[in-house]
Amino acid sequence: MSDLGRKDFSDKLSEKVTPQESKSTTTKLSEGVTNLGDSASRNAVPDSEKSTTQKLSDGMTNEKHAHESGHTGHTGHTSATEPSLLDKAKDAVGMGK
Repeated sequence: MSDLGRKDFSDKLSEKVTPQESKSTTTKLSEGVTNLGDSASRNAVPDSEKSTTQKLSDGMTNEKHAHESGHTGHTGHTSATEPSLLDKAKDAVGMGK
């Protein structure tokens, strides 16, 4: 289940496991557009207004983007000021600090 205006987690997973070579140009373009919309919504909606599933999905996506862009701090680990993926998951299910 996804929040209003967000891409469903199962759709994201399906897109990731399907090889790019087997996708049509139309499918690739459609995924690109929906990914942009999902990214904008991810950053615009505060975590307090997201479902637990959406928080977890966003946490994984943000962690992936941080590693891809090299924003992992000087030691190769996430910054001490940023919550880890585990911390985000705990917060999402109400087991945080």
